[in-house]
Amino acid sequence: MNDFNPGSIRAKLSLARKQGGTGTDKGLELGAHHLLQVSRKFVPHEEGTLENSGKVSTDTASHQAAVSYDTVYAVRQHEEMDYAHDDGRQAKYLEQPMHTEAATIAYLAQGAVKKEMGL
Repeated sequence: MNDFNPGSIRAKLSLARKQGGTGTDKGLELGAHHLLQVSRKFVPHEEGTLENSGKVSTDTASHQAAVSYDTVYAVRQHEEMDYAHDDGRQAKYLEQPMHTEAATIAYLAQGAVKKEMGL
């Protein structure tokens, strides 16, 4: 006897999409928080205002996460390569760790999807 049930398969696929989507959102948020934490080590620091303005934003509808710094001079500090900074602080304080931490961010996202799906 054939146990093939298209309705059951559709239900399982639907559940997997939902769980995977939830896991994706959790993974993206975990990855974004990791990026924020690492980038804070590089943010130019005088009084801590720029560093403390860092935040993670998520949009579950589009499955996106973002890291941002919210001061009037955040972009200028990020892009101006000629500014002098204290040891370890630099321009490209968000861009550089985004590249160097890409594998870790992907690993965190992948782990969250697997966990959500019970794998």
